[in-house]
Amino acid sequence: MRKIEVLDKKIKLSDEVEVFYEKTITSFGNSAKLDAPKKYIGKRAYVIVLKK
Repeated sequence: MRKIEVLDKKIKLSDEVEVFYEKTITSFGNSAKLDAPKKYIGKRAYVIVLKK
């Protein structure tokens, strides 16, 4: 069951999670990209952009 709560600028995410990792967004031409391991092709993913 997926559950997302946002209260007072804090997020709580509940879901069946296989892995959680952090990556840095890098430039890619006129856009940007976020790399993921090849084994996760076809899987659902959450991308959460945070302030520094």
